[in-house]
Amino acid sequence: MLVIHGVTRSRASRIVWLCYELDLDFKQVPVIQAYRLADPSAPDAPLNTQSPEFLALSPAGAIPVIQDGDLQLTESLASTLHLAQKAGAPIGPESPAERALMMQWSFYAATSIEPDALTILFLHNPGQAQRGEDAAIVANAAESLVRPLRVLEQHLSRHEYLVADRFTVADLNMAEVLRYAQTNHELMGQFSATSAWLDRCQARPAFRRMWERRLAEPE
Repeated sequence: MLVIHGVTRSRASRIVWLCYELDLDFKQVPVIQAYRLADPSAPDAPLNTQSPEFLALSPAGAIPVIQDGDLQLTESLASTLHLAQKAGAPIGPESPAERALMMQWSFYAATSIEPDALTILFLHNPGQAQRGEDAAIVANAAESLVRPLRVLEQHLSRHEYLVADRFTVADLNMAEVLRYAQTNHELMGQFSATSAWLDRCQARPAFRRMWERRLAEPE
């Protein structure tokens, strides 16, 4: 059975969502991020990213980690792409060209969108007053996202999904990255096709099931 090390309030959410899409059985080991704990080395601390037993799996001390038989992967996008490749169409590729396109959009999400989207996630508080410094950082991150989101918008204004006009792992990976910036309505309001696509992705039963699992975990 597939084992996912990491709480769902992490990039493990991508893998959990995919498992639900594929109806794939899995075991989840709830490794929590050390920065969320007052003292991750305390004797009564829960299993976390600084626990010796987890560091034996991931020397970088980062979640998620998956174990799929003898294969161990320590990167979330490698994990989702691997599992989708094994499963094949419709979530995974049915040809080498589709596989390449799914990799392309996944890597685009990670390199061109995720860094600035994470800045918005951590510093943007919708409807609340923000410190000038934080507001300036968020504004700069949003401005930096305009160019890559224009690329996404152009594609999604002509296609329902990213690859082969069906929902695939590329959409899942991109949607989970873009979710970090979703609360910045001023930014997302500029990209109607992208926003509609994100709504379609998040309306899927597998996403809703993952989200319920995530919300059930302690903040």
